[in-house]
Amino acid sequence: MSSDFEGYEQDFAVLTAEITNRIARVPRLPPDEKKQMVANVEKQLEEAKELLEQMDLEVREIPPQSRGMYSNRMRSYKQEMGKLETDFKRSRIAYSDEVRNELLGDDGNSSENQLIKLREERAHLLDNTERLERSSRRLEAGYQIAVETGIAAEQSDSCPECTWSEQRSTIISKCHLHLDVFRVS
Repeated sequence: MSSDFEGYEQDFAVLTAEITNRIARVPRLPPDEKKQMVANVEKQLEEAKELLEQMDLEVREIPPQSRGMYSNRMRSYKQEMGKLETDFKRSRIAYSDEVRNELLGDDGNSSENQLIKLREERAHLLDNTERLERSSRRLEAGYQIAVETGIAAEQSDSCPECTWSEQRSTIISKCHLHLDVFRVS
């Protein structure tokens, strides 16, 4: 039984080496060959899974006293299989990104174009924020003028000896004071 397991191990080692080699080649291949290579790797990954299942069955048939060593090997092979599948997914993602770029006509400068566009949008946003802050300050100053003129009007109503000309000059002086604030900010 252990000779069957060792035969499966050798087959698994050869198969995983081929898969690793093909996965590394996928991103560098021309588009028509990539599709075929991806299909081949998928088939080989399925074969490797079947080999792992066969090996797992062999381990279960080994007597319990000898099974520990083989179980450790199986865990190692399963981890290796998981790593191969992860690498293949990454390779396929790189492949699909290239296909998407080809279909959309991106020439590789899209990241530079996106960076330039983001910088322009950021500058525009900062300009708008600054404009909004200036408008807010003007509104606050206008509100302050309205409050002060209301107070001045109330004071003039309580002061019968004040004339309209005095009230007018008080309001104008306060307005000029706040207009100077507008010009400074």
